[in-house]
Amino acid sequence: QSKRMAHLNAYILPPSEAPAMQREKANRNAGISGSLDGIPIAVKDGFCTRDMRTSAASAMLKDFYPCYDATVVERLRGAGALICGKTNMDEFAMGAFNTHSNHGPVLSPWSDAEERVSGGSSGGSAAAVASYQCYAALGSDTGGSVRIPAAYCGIVGFKPSYGMCSRFGLIAYASSLDCPAVLAREVGDVKEVFDVIRGEDVNDPTTAPSEDVETSACGGDRPIRVGIPSEYNVEELSGEMR
Repeated sequence: QSKRMAHLNAYILPPSEAPAMQREKANRNAGISGSLDGIPIAVKDGFCTRDMRTSAASAMLKDFYPCYDATVVERLRGAGALICGKTNMDEFAMGAFNTHSNHGPVLSPWSDAEERVSGGSSGGSAAAVASYQCYAALGSDTGGSVRIPAAYCGIVGFKPSYGMCSRFGLIAYASSLDCPAVLAREVGDVKEVFDVIRGEDVNDPTTAPSEDVETSACGGDRPIRVGIPSEYNVEELSGEMR
């Protein structure tokens, strides 16, 4: 699927070139498993990966090969996930359309005759999920960098509260605002990944203990309140968006 969707430019390092895929498949055959056993999950190129280049989509880091995993990546591996590649992004996460990358822009899977952007800065992760190139993907959100591309690509983007997931191994944009986040096609899939990566980390003193957090994929018997911010309903919006 990643080869068929290569025109979207969602990956900097695609699944076919990801060394982790082969090694983790071998681990799976050896009996190493977890709650995400064998599930392909893509990782935004701003997260350190010990066996894959981490460039934050910048030529400045084209030769940077970390010697360690970001905590959230380490937890995914520990749960049996297959890290299936590194996704494209706005350079150093500074952008909202994923057009500012050393590797070129990311297109939305919903593009037709007219090319459409994926949103950013985690646009590669969103496009990869929306086009079924992976089950879920990691992104990072400072001021909308997961929520925006999720909306552009028609998937679920979840930005946890600050401190729910460790920032250790995430190349910083604004450390007091950066949040590792999850993109998937369904809310339940997001929760499944979030439950693995969340929790306290000795390498990030701003993280909160897991036992202090209650998660639920739905509201149960509680009524759902939907808010529509009227100040966003500006004249420039198309009639379809209204």
